[in-house]
Amino acid sequence: MLSRLDQPIAAIATAPGRGAVGIVRVSAKDVQAVIAAVCGRALRPREATYLPFRAGDGSAIDQGLAIHFPAPHSYTGEDVLELQAHGGPVVLQLLLARCLEAGAAMQLRVAEPGEFTRRAFLNGKLDLAQAEAIADLIDASTEAAARSATRSLAGEFSREIHALRDALIDLRMLVEATLDFPEEEIDFLQKADAQGQLDRLQARLARVMQRAHQGALLREGINVVIAGQPNAGKSSLLNALAGAELAIVTPIPGTTRDVVRQTIQIEGVPLHVVDTAGLREGADQVEQIGIERAWGQIEKADAVVFLHDLTRAASGEYRAADEAIAAKLPTDVPVVDVWNKSDAMPVVPAHAGIQLSAKTGAGLDALRRKLLELAGWQSAPEGVFIARERHLHALRRVDAHLMEAAAHLAREAQALDLLAEELRLAQNALSEITGEFSADDLLGVIFSRFCIGK
Repeated sequence: MLSRLDQPIAAIATAPGRGAVGIVRVSAKDVQAVIAAVCGRALRPREATYLPFRAGDGSAIDQGLAIHFPAPHSYTGEDVLELQAHGGPVVLQLLLARCLEAGAAMQLRVAEPGEFTRRAFLNGKLDLAQAEAIADLIDASTEAAARSATRSLAGEFSREIHALRDALIDLRMLVEATLDFPEEEIDFLQKADAQGQLDRLQARLARVMQRAHQGALLREGINVVIAGQPNAGKSSLLNALAGAELAIVTPIPGTTRDVVRQTIQIEGVPLHVVDTAGLREGADQVEQIGIERAWGQIEKADAVVFLHDLTRAASGEYRAADEAIAAKLPTDVPVVDVWNKSDAMPVVPAHAGIQLSAKTGAGLDALRRKLLELAGWQSAPEGVFIARERHLHALRRVDAHLMEAAAHLAREAQALDLLAEELRLAQNALSEITGEFSADDLLGVIFSRFCIGK
């Protein structure tokens, strides 16, 4: 019996539903048996051939294009057969079933999510960061995120990691040489400027971390919750930011009774904006459920837009209610005080925070800039590559190990063994990003989140 990773696999590679074209993909050590059964003739490598796809009784399932990518020059590094048919779900299921039937003798089975890309990684066609970039490119919600994912897929992020690793290896070699030849009079570390090498390594790491953080923002975005008392204009603000009438707006307090979500983008950064029920005491049972959900969203937010009503700001009762809400806001979540309805005030009183009109749009740009500032976004340089929290965590560990290494290097001979160990741990953390040093369970988690057929 073949191991599961050695078994041939097949899957529909296009999204579920109807379309003009659908693709069935097969990957195996040798796909000639499937080609002969389904196509009825030999195929020239990497050349599209128009022909009928044959059922077991010789009848035509459909007509389309067949392309054979011989190993190792294919996506997975194995023999790959790609069948492009009409994109009806029934047609594609019949074609997939025919491939499985034709490949039964070689144990052809349906692929698991991400299994084609996992094989590409295991066969050295791409590293783990590039494999993740494929899923990020598919899932990209903004143009900037898609461009950044493309850069990572092309290997830009991986090249930065490899450059850091190579510099780290050079420094490790110096330290190991000093440990191996302690009787030598030559001070290897001083002669080779080990301190300077470490300083340059840390500076380069800082630049990579900054770009990776920007890339993570492009991938994940930030969760922004709009909170405040009823009728402060929360739903109007959501509509203004989104540029569409998404939430119902009325003068009646308590109109919004549930969470309303919308993803918008500012300079390519996705903002997942959440409109919530007005926060107040004495609400009815249904509205109270909405208020409880609002507080739940606030607890999970990356930032809170605390919306105040300028037309009621002079009221002592209104100020007291705002103060009560402010006292309950989480201390670890950034809060932006925003004063709405400036259009309704002949003279706008000064308040700390941002003053705007959700009705006219005045002041919205200042709010957008503030939200990006809170997220840590800088004007998107062309070189930003997509990154994940896993990558940031690994880079932070590298940074911590290099800081420890710098402390040990300052003590020189008394701590060279500890210096060597910190450098080794830093290299391992870097290698986790590209998959050169990864646990199998981590690979399982990563590839299980891919779509079937990819």
